[in-house]
Amino acid sequence: MPSKTISLRIEAYERLKRARRYPSESFSQVVLRASWPNEGITGAQLLRQYEENGASYSEEALTRIEQAKADDLPPEDKWHGS
Repeated sequence: MPSKTISLRIEAYERLKRARRYPSESFSQVVLRASWPNEGITGAQLLRQYEENGASYSEEALTRIEQAKADDLPPEDKWHGS
């Protein structure tokens, strides 16, 4: 199986090492266990919205955007928890 060499800060390496479920679990297995949601909008989707709706937003849309910004929290820590 092909592999890729990467560099990690010591802190990141130690965190990855602690995240192993058992001593022989590979770092690849640990990383693949983590999950990052695929939510959000792609550049293509944003462009399509712009082409369909123009450059301006309604007051309602701006209010929703501002609320989403206010509600935005840092991402969940994928290495702790479940």
